[in-house]
Amino acid sequence: MRAAVFALTAQGALTARRVQAVLPEADVFVSSRCRVSYPEARGFLRLAEAVRENFSRYDALIFLMATGIVVRTVAPLLRGKLVDPAVLVLDERARHVISLLSGHVGGANMLTRHLALALGSDAVITTATDVEGMLAPDAVAGCLGLSPTPHDAIVAVNRALLAGREIIYCVESHLRLAPFYRSALRRLGLFVQMCAGDIAQVAARAEAGGQVPVLVTSVPVQDGRHLCLCPRRLIAGIGCRRGTKAGEIEQALCAALARIELPPEAPELIATTTVKKDEAGLREVAEKRRIPLRFYERGFLQSMVDRYQLRESPFVRKTIGVGNVAEAAALAAAGASGGSMALGKTKFEKVTVALVWQKSQ
Repeated sequence: MRAAVFALTAQGALTARRVQAVLPEADVFVSSRCRVSYPEARGFLRLAEAVRENFSRYDALIFLMATGIVVRTVAPLLRGKLVDPAVLVLDERARHVISLLSGHVGGANMLTRHLALALGSDAVITTATDVEGMLAPDAVAGCLGLSPTPHDAIVAVNRALLAGREIIYCVESHLRLAPFYRSALRRLGLFVQMCAGDIAQVAARAEAGGQVPVLVTSVPVQDGRHLCLCPRRLIAGIGCRRGTKAGEIEQALCAALARIELPPEAPELIATTTVKKDEAGLREVAEKRRIPLRFYERGFLQSMVDRYQLRESPFVRKTIGVGNVAEAAALAAAGASGGSMALGKTKFEKVTVALVWQKSQ
């Protein structure tokens, strides 16, 4: 998850250092009036302009200031809970961490708990299902790389959950990651049924038995009534040293996937730079996995670096011509809809891997 931290005062800048110690890959933005407190941070003159420029670049925005300021700043930029980034608010001394927006799908609640634990703060989460200690289906979706639809069905199922109704997850057995979804859902203590036939009919039988079905399906049921969790495409951006063997690339990719508890078969595409077109190891990994391997020109990768404000390596820039390959290539493959960072660029001995979930159209 790519995060941006915003601070308005000298005390906020000091707390931003603490936040960045917990989230080392986060980018910190500090008001120019108090940048002397954090000279390494990026400066801004007006908060509203800085947030508007960066709102779609990051998966999470963390504000160290009054909640009222944050609400007024982000309000004109909001589109909906399924697409907005996570928004968190901390007071300047980090006594409280507030999950403000996109608590489930955007991961704000999970990030709030993580920060609060690390900083010794109080986590403030007001989502009804979380308050009652229940696991909402849209929160499950966020954990497993699934996209919930439609919005009204999310509300209806969460109301049923709060009313004490039994929720059952119906998983299409033909999905690439069906065994993973089944085991992950069961580990969460949820009821799961595998569906080899028409999932709508399975849903109807569940409803007849008094259960509330949630459908894990590749194609949403077009009745507007059933909550469908649809798999998002996972893209692996990979950079490697010249002549790296396929086995080393495969080992690094599997290790990266394990870090976010995803199975080895999760990626559906590998993306890299055109400089690596003749890398036999990369081609062998893609062929073995039977997934596409896409190459992107340096100029296009640079446009991704600029669009998402990605960090660059001077060594990689000198060698390749662009300072970020793994993240930039994965985000390039995500297309116009954009992507959310499942795992930022992670360096292994000869390989760098980044994992990106493609956002829904």
